[in-house]
Amino acid sequence: MRRAALGIVVGLGSIVAPHADTLKLTSVPVGIEQRTNANVSVDARRDLVAIAWAATGSGATDVYAAVSRDGGRTFAPPARVNDVPGAANVGGEQPPRVAIVEHDGPSWIDVMWTAKSRAGTRLMTSRSIDGGRSFARASIVPGSDAKGNRGWESMTAMAPGRVLRIWLDHRGLADESGGAAMPHNGQAHTGHGDADGVSRAQLSKLYFSGSDDTAAGPRAIASGVCYCCKTALATARDGSIYAAWRHVYPGNVRDIAFTMSKDGGRTFAAPVRVSNDDWVLDGCPENGPSIAADAKGTVHIVWPTLVKGSGADPALALFYATTSDGKTFSPRKQIPTDGTPRHPQVAVNREGRVLIAWDEQLAGSRRVVVDEATPADGGARFNNLAIVDGERDDYPAVAGVEHGFVVAYTSSTKTDSTIRVLNLAIE
Repeated sequence: MRRAALGIVVGLGSIVAPHADTLKLTSVPVGIEQRTNANVSVDARRDLVAIAWAATGSGATDVYAAVSRDGGRTFAPPARVNDVPGAANVGGEQPPRVAIVEHDGPSWIDVMWTAKSRAGTRLMTSRSIDGGRSFARASIVPGSDAKGNRGWESMTAMAPGRVLRIWLDHRGLADESGGAAMPHNGQAHTGHGDADGVSRAQLSKLYFSGSDDTAAGPRAIASGVCYCCKTALATARDGSIYAAWRHVYPGNVRDIAFTMSKDGGRTFAAPVRVSNDDWVLDGCPENGPSIAADAKGTVHIVWPTLVKGSGADPALALFYATTSDGKTFSPRKQIPTDGTPRHPQVAVNREGRVLIAWDEQLAGSRRVVVDEATPADGGARFNNLAIVDGERDDYPAVAGVEHGFVVAYTSSTKTDSTIRVLNLAIE
């Protein structure tokens, strides 16, 4: 059997290394009975883990959160986050976002999600000050109640007690259309691919907000974003803030862009292109980037893009790169996959190890795959491990814990959909 890069705790479920034997692991189900549970996000501080997700039933969607104090091995009972029942409007690339907020006392749990409004969509947030047992009345994220649609948000926290948010915003297109919200077909968005697609894309912006921005307030930090792909937000120990998103470049190219702030978010550097992938697309691929920063200030980024496949048609592929200065990136390195990969996530734990997760379409089904990026000639070495729980497993979320990682994902059968959480202990 090929040696796996991860040491796996013994338990239920299964994890498969390609062309190797099956290894056993523990995954914990979390969800609301008689509802469809999906669209999960996760945050962790040491062994404190918080997850947030959507539970849908009878045509209504609510946001729930649950907290673990043992690295994701067990969870307290879920609590509903939104005080107005059925008010959430979320999806796979824009799940409810959760952040653990450290300050002088016990940590808070913040959750942010998208909700419909009379003029389009807006962002809502709520906080728990009792460890996730209950949540305060929801409030509108400042700056997110303008005309038009917005979403595909990200959130993170910086000590002591500061919460950072970014989102994609279409208020410019709403202004151009006289206040009407930009139409969407599910989550897919088209309309940037026409003759003036690049110029119209300038009306779609990336907004930034910090919870203590009393002077600057929420503001656009980039224009020309590709709508409907998730954003990514991370911080470093020195207070640096990093953001990544899919951008619309001349020629209707949809590549990944990156920016950083060294002054706590007061100013951001001009966006830089992570890699010249030259993915031309009339529409949105619904496949955004993910970033994480390690203790040395290196930022790790993963993203999907279209490449020439072994056959006649192009195929989706995953790539990994790093930057130490926020200006130049290592050459992209392709992550080996067996099927069609989507929705990647990356996390760094306290020991500096890097875990990548994605969902992969293979043989008519979906499975979640995790992969540790380990130092090697050329930047990284990969060794895939596929998680097999349900008939369909997708949209993973990852975070580093004290001695490994926690992976959360949607696991579905023909009759059930639940959130499963997996603690991956590293030897």
